[in-house]
Amino acid sequence: METEDKKENERYLGVRLRRGGQVYFFPGKGLAVSPGDKVLVDTEQGRVLGTVDSILYGVEESVHSDNGNACPGTLSGIAAAEDIARHAENSILASEAAAFCKSCIKRRNLDMKLVDVEVLHNRSKIIFYFTAPARIDFRELVKDLVHTYRTRIELRQIGVRHETQMVGALGNCGMVCCCHRYLRKFAPVTIRMAKEQSLFLNPAKLSGMCGRLLCCLSFEQENYEEFNRRCPKPGKKYSTSMGIFKVLRANMLSRSIAVLAEDGEEKEVGLEEWESRKPQRVEDRDPLAGRAGRGYKTP
Repeated sequence: METEDKKENERYLGVRLRRGGQVYFFPGKGLAVSPGDKVLVDTEQGRVLGTVDSILYGVEESVHSDNGNACPGTLSGIAAAEDIARHAENSILASEAAAFCKSCIKRRNLDMKLVDVEVLHNRSKIIFYFTAPARIDFRELVKDLVHTYRTRIELRQIGVRHETQMVGALGNCGMVCCCHRYLRKFAPVTIRMAKEQSLFLNPAKLSGMCGRLLCCLSFEQENYEEFNRRCPKPGKKYSTSMGIFKVLRANMLSRSIAVLAEDGEEKEVGLEEWESRKPQRVEDRDPLAGRAGRGYKTP
């Protein structure tokens, strides 16, 4: 009995508050729910209807969400039938509000794009998510929305990456974009990652549907950095226990390097095997070798 009580105290519910959003973990003691069930969450903005995504045991107290962010509120209980019915009505209202907002944007000739509309459970606020190339004066637009829906209106500008995360799309690989399927936090991505991974610097190949560098470039960056630290530099000559070789190229996927022997034979050697041959840069072994062509005499 004591073990069962302890297990119940360590039970956490992973709840997703919106489609494509991140998962937050709430203590689930006393709530008989299963994945897919609807629950109510009280946030600073108001009550929100969430969906149970997973049930975990023994989650560390420091882990509040699937990316470490703090929970936005507290779990208040299981959603009743009327709560689910109201959520369906709110979904219809959100679609109507989106259509009305788009018409207002077009009529007022605003340089902005509406992405999504969220209606809080008690309809105390309607949030309009949009993208824009610059700051927008949408005060008149807010007046139109307030006059029509008689509730608090919030226009929230988001980036193009968050737009793709909300809407979803197919990536260059043919799969649903990682940001929409499971990625909740965007890691910094730089062109240096593409260079270190020996990719062709073609913007069309390196950019995702959002027009930014592919998020997946950061997935294996740590492995590439570790491999490049151990790998000899291409174009340099090394003296090993098997002779002198010139490094031609490296392959992280097979963890091997291609080398050219003094007799002109090209070989592919695994990184571990290469390190076992105790390689040493030829220039490092004789620091005066490079001076012979510049008027210096070697002893």
